[in-house]
Amino acid sequence: MTTNCIKFTSADIETAKGVGSISTLTFDLDITVEPVASSNPMAPTHRVLGRSPRGKLVECGGIWKKQNKETGADYYTLTIRDHGFNANLGKAANQDDLSLQAVIPWGPKDAA
Repeated sequence: MTTNCIKFTSADIETAKGVGSISTLTFDLDITVEPVASSNPMAPTHRVLGRSPRGKLVECGGIWKKQNKETGADYYTLTIRDHGFNANLGKAANQDDLSLQAVIPWGPKDAA
């Protein structure tokens, strides 16, 4: 598995499960993503799960579906809470497989 990517079980990301890896200078995390069924429009589309230092699977973030205000195109964002990590998901470089999404960091919300 390439780092900073999530491989979903299908190109229909909103309902697909996935596995991936996120690596930065401060953390290295293997993740599992599971779809969330909710009627709340503010709810995430996925739970993001990672392993604790003792190996337990714990929820550590989420993925949300958003819409570009200018174009109306849908896109996904990812947050890892404990690290203040935020990213967009997008087509992985040199890939035609829409089920393979790159994790594209954009920094913490409070960064100046």
